[in-house]
Order: sequence, then structure tokens, then C-alpha cells
Amino acid sequence: MLIRDFPKEERPRERFLQEGPQSLSTQELLALLLRTGTKDESVLQLANRLISTFEGLRLLKDASIEEITSIKGIGEAKAIQILASVELGRRISSLNYNDRYVIRSPEDCANYCMEEMRFLSQEHFVCLYLNTKNQVLHKQTIFIGSLNASIVHPREVYKEAFRRSAASIICLHNHPSGVRLQGA
Repeated sequence: MLIRDFPKEERPRERFLQEGPQSLSTQELLALLLRTGTKDESVLQLANRLISTFEGLRLLKDASIEEITSIKGIGEAKAIQILASVELGRRISSLNYNDRYVIRSPEDCANYCMEEMRFLSQEHFVCLYLNTKNQVLHKQTIFIGSLNASIVHPREVYKEAFRRSAASIICLHNHPSGVRLQGA
């Protein structure tokens, strides 16, 4: 049975979009990476064979390209995609959140942003999104204005804060003209 023979709402890509990646099985996630099966089997069957051959993800994460390409229907390109995904997962799992920049004072904020913003030719409105330990979760330019003005809607500032579950926000902007306004 080919993937196109499945009802649309049961296909992995559509389910991913509708229900999120957590709703998919390991077989379905691998099928998304593989993209196509062979003339004799669907991509889901190929993904299932891959999982069976390596007894799940535990052995697959350490498999070589040669071992993966020894499976009928998986060539070098597909093997590279699988191993690249494994490596991305490995890198994500080794991220250390304690290495994030901490802002304890206005000077810390200036040190974090000043060099990047110092010589910009247009006014940039930038937000820093912090966690409860005042560590920078994310920095985003919300709006790029003209030489001396930038108009920002609060919804744009808060949208990213909600998305990142930020505990606090620092908003800043540069003065390309070199003139600083009092109270700004």
C-alpha cells in the first residue's frame, strides 16, 4: 500500500501539520525523513523495516552509512538525511542552558547589544527575552524603521514573549543619527 492510498487525514505529513510531531510514531517520523518508499513498498513499510533492522532508535543512532545503505530501498542520500537528523538530535540534547548570557544591569544589556547596533544606519527596535534567571532566551529585531523613527505595535513584542515563555522582556533601540532623546 502506497502512502497516497492512505486517507489524507492518516498520512504522516498531514497529521504532523494537524496534530503536531508528538502525535506521530517513530515509524512515521522516519517515513517523513525518507520521503519515498520503493516500487514494492510504501515509505511507512520501509521505515518499519529500518526500525526492525536496528531494533529501534538505540542502534540506529550509532549506525554507519554503510549499515544503513545495506537496507534495500535506502541509498546514500537517505542514509545521510537520517544520520544528519540523528546528529541534530544529539546536538540539541547536549545544549547547556547554563551558558546563556545573564543580564543583571543596564550595562550588561549594553554590553550584549551595543557592538552589533552601534553603526546601524536605520533605527532598529530590538527585544531581549529573558527567563526567570535573567538569562537571554532569544534576541529579535522586531522592527527596522527609518533614520530617526520606528513604530512598533505591542502585539509584535508580546507575540515572541509568549512563544518563548519569557519571564521578562527588555526593549531597546539605537539612534542612527547619534542624537539621544531625553527620557527615551
